[in-house]
Amino acid sequence: MSLINLLRKNNRKFLFTTPSHGQKFFIFNKFRQFYKYDISETDTHDPQKALSEAQEHAKKIYKTKYTYFLTNGSTSGVIASVLTCTHKGDKVLIWRHAHPSHENAVKLAGCEAVYYDLPVIENWGIPDKTTPDLIDMKGIKAVIVTSPTYEGIVSDIKSLKKVCEKNNVYLIVDEAHGALYPFSDKLPQSAVNIADFTVQSLHKTAGGLNPTALLHVNCDLDAEASLSMINTTSPSYPLLASIEADINYLNSAKGRKKLDILISSLENMKNKVKNVEFGGDDITKLLIKKEGMSGYELSRELFEKYNIEDEKTNEISTMLLCGIGTSEKKLEHLKKALLKL
Repeated sequence: MSLINLLRKNNRKFLFTTPSHGQKFFIFNKFRQFYKYDISETDTHDPQKALSEAQEHAKKIYKTKYTYFLTNGSTSGVIASVLTCTHKGDKVLIWRHAHPSHENAVKLAGCEAVYYDLPVIENWGIPDKTTPDLIDMKGIKAVIVTSPTYEGIVSDIKSLKKVCEKNNVYLIVDEAHGALYPFSDKLPQSAVNIADFTVQSLHKTAGGLNPTALLHVNCDLDAEASLSMINTTSPSYPLLASIEADINYLNSAKGRKKLDILISSLENMKNKVKNVEFGGDDITKLLIKKEGMSGYELSRELFEKYNIEDEKTNEISTMLLCGIGTSEKKLEHLKKALLKL
């Protein structure tokens, strides 16, 4: 039985278990369905078995050795990866300006953080990709690479993996913003079948609920024990079921068609809008700049005149994040706004 069917099946009328709302007491009525599907670990339907089967199915979709569902964001995946492949006192190489979870993971593992810097793409004001020449593997046990970056700059994970293998170093890729990559050849290549550990946030671009995410493992190390150390023993089964549904949708003909339509719409917009410059490696991250305007001025004008809120801005450029839920209507509004700048 899948997690989704498990939650739909409700044959217990009197629940004397946690959660105490008993699936019938809705403090916030707009979340009525969420309450109804919020089951307990003690449920007789054996939710753990359903979760194991759902993760096994996901593993086949992604062609990985292990795929784990995460309900505490990519942060928990990064921490579990470091805990799994290191021992106390090991050195872990991380980007100096990476997400805080990278440094926190190293601290929690009792390891030593060694930092590397990324060059800045000056004409966009954003960090560049990670390349083998930027990272010194001497004495390192694991390296964490952010790809894609927030702004959609993608590193060559294959070349990084070769260097890591040569030096017996584990490669952990924070692919939080690349959860759509495995489902379209028109997007950059995903790290899920290359790196030892790859972490993806379904909620960032793939339509998932906050803070659903995935941890993919391609080495012989099992991260389950590490995850059990940092995760709650009372997981949210509605969130876990939403992960299962999200993956199944992305892998379906309907989901792939939806993604193709999104990419085609983005390509069409970029071809028609000639008064701004587009950058980056990932078309779903609309990195733009306008001659004669700073990134902050561009961001402010889009918001104040057209009610368009961007994801991230710097002095030179601004980035508008698109995902599986970005409608053609929304993109049409953006296109008209950009053409009027």
